[in-house]
Amino acid sequence: MKRGYSESSSTSVGPPQSRFKANPEEDSNFLEDESTKIFARKVADHYSARTNQTLEEREASPIIHLKKLNNWIKSVLIQLYARRGDAVLDLACGKGGDLIKWDKAKIGYYVGIDIAEGSIEDCRTRYNGDADHHQRRKKFTFPARLICGDCYEVRLDKALADDAPFDICSCQFALHYSWSTEARARRALANVSALLRPGGTFIGTMPDANVIIKKLREAEGLFFGNSVYWIRFDEEFSEKKFKSSSPFGIKYKFHLEDAVDCPEWIVPFHVFKSLVEEYDMELIFVKNSHEFVHEYMKRPEYVELMRRLGALGDGNQDQSTLSQDEWEVAYLYLSFVLRKRGQPDRTQTNSRRDKGKMHISKEDVLNIEH
Repeated sequence: MKRGYSESSSTSVGPPQSRFKANPEEDSNFLEDESTKIFARKVADHYSARTNQTLEEREASPIIHLKKLNNWIKSVLIQLYARRGDAVLDLACGKGGDLIKWDKAKIGYYVGIDIAEGSIEDCRTRYNGDADHHQRRKKFTFPARLICGDCYEVRLDKALADDAPFDICSCQFALHYSWSTEARARRALANVSALLRPGGTFIGTMPDANVIIKKLREAEGLFFGNSVYWIRFDEEFSEKKFKSSSPFGIKYKFHLEDAVDCPEWIVPFHVFKSLVEEYDMELIFVKNSHEFVHEYMKRPEYVELMRRLGALGDGNQDQSTLSQDEWEVAYLYLSFVLRKRGQPDRTQTNSRRDKGKMHISKEDVLNIEH
């Protein structure tokens, strides 16, 4: 598959020697150890602790143009694949930063789930329009439901039995947190597959393992970065080699100014592609963010969207633009689109939208732990 960079020196996370063994759906196959739960909680606490920023604080961020570029990428993905009336499942929805994007796509129903209680509460107030800095001219047009839980550990098909199937699932800049263990990676994909309708779409963004490993091997030591980010691998990877038999749990520390400061995990994409096929999904496309920008900036409607979002300035008074260091960070990520196998049942009706609410109280948030 064509990618926006040479793969020869950066894909040797290594193809697995054999396909993964079939893994039945019994919960016993998805048991977690305590260290994994500690890391998951550490990530959740990190994102929960991040306070909502005022517009002035946001604009002063050293990575403001990178944030706007990432918003553009997510907006393009949603505009490309969401359809009017769609039921949407937003995994690791965070503080609800994509709610307006979904509203503009005129979706019919939204379910957001996140492990971080603080993030879900912020998402709730954003949806309701309660917080001062989340004031909107109008209410969101779709009913919604919010869930607090670890979607990489808990089976969601039971909790969302009355809400499924979903037309589109989204997981933005978060799926790599499931690759701490094979069990979590499988649970994440099993949840998506179980809840998507046949022909449904799974869109997402995550770190590009090829680029990260390439940069690691080009670095003198186990540390590399620039003025706005750094990545550090532990000494266990001092030889900068990765066993093809162990594609899970490849941990590194990631710091991004004004955004991220926590452990993350490599997702070797060829392993990811093999795994999704086990869960009845097929790859539609994968693009590094640089390639994504070059391709979709050829389309006038997305050029205009980029101008409005301001990642490259507004074309008028605002001449500020993405810095070279921010552009390098963009290179660390890719976008993917998967499709659930099968033909959609056009005759299927579902009253799931009745479960959503136009105003969500604290009591309406469902907490699931097992």
